[in-house]
Amino acid sequence: MNLSVYTSALLSDIERRIVPEVEDDYIDQWNRFWRGSSDDIIFSPMRKNVSESRIEIKNIHINDALNDYELMLDMQLANVSNELKRGKNALSIRANYGTGIITSLFGAKIFEMPRSQNTLPITRSFNDSDTIREIVGRGVPSIHKGFGKKVFEFGEICLEVFKNYPKISKYVYMYHPDTQGPLDIAELLWGSEMFYEMYDDPDLVHTAMRLFTDTYVSFLDKWFEMYPNRAGLNAHWGILMRGNICLRDDSAMNLSPDLYEEYVLRYDKYLLERYNGGIVHFCGRGDHYIHLLTASPHLTGINLSQPHLNDMEKIYASAFGNGKKILGLEAGACHDYEGTVDPIRSMIHKS
Repeated sequence: MNLSVYTSALLSDIERRIVPEVEDDYIDQWNRFWRGSSDDIIFSPMRKNVSESRIEIKNIHINDALNDYELMLDMQLANVSNELKRGKNALSIRANYGTGIITSLFGAKIFEMPRSQNTLPITRSFNDSDTIREIVGRGVPSIHKGFGKKVFEFGEICLEVFKNYPKISKYVYMYHPDTQGPLDIAELLWGSEMFYEMYDDPDLVHTAMRLFTDTYVSFLDKWFEMYPNRAGLNAHWGILMRGNICLRDDSAMNLSPDLYEEYVLRYDKYLLERYNGGIVHFCGRGDHYIHLLTASPHLTGINLSQPHLNDMEKIYASAFGNGKKILGLEAGACHDYEGTVDPIRSMIHKS
């Protein structure tokens, strides 16, 4: 790929600023956290040295990046440059095409948000069970349709570009795209009709969930052929996690514990085992099923984005009782935890 003067300068600037000793120390901080040997009650890693960029970082609009691989690369590299200045998060990038990557493989219509929003696109749900039956009948789709094509082409470009930058290749993690999780894929594709069918046609829901799980596997198996997981920790959202995948379970907040166990947990557990562990993210409330989630043997940690909607005592009890870390917890919730009686050390990472 013929790169612009700006992209080449940005790559060279990042390569210059990456200091192996600093990054090795940063990674070692995370390793101590996962081993439980960090001295901090709340883990908040920081690089020993930070640096300013020597070039002016461009502000790339997401709508432009969606349709231009070099602009997508520029946008992702800008995040790396900013982290070398901030010193807080892991150096990481991804093929950033939003939550509708997997649903677009099934023919869901892609909807790009108005430019004024400057936010990631989505796909429109069918909200029709007959359409889902047709989709189920067709089986696993091509992973190179919809956003899949862009994800893998962007991944190939990064492989080509980064081979000329050894420190970027070693210390900047290319983490897996936003493949959501089987339940989130189901709701994004199916719509609210899915919840009715859990009562009216449970066999259809399970058949669909198996299809979405198989499609998730087909997609990520191809991704991990291109970008094999590292022997130690792997990155996601600037976090260094133990395990290889991050499942999203935002839709689970709508389910009772019984429905969660029936329609979500079995598929998540299968994926966590297949990919040698990982973490689960959820928005909204999850304290009503947290005891089921944290009992999963291959789960290593959880990430919840709205602790104020949860009974955090239940979250702590279930997570810590099962040896699971809480990752990316917002500062306010971390402050509240530090004020509790006898807080457990090295179990919470602050965002």
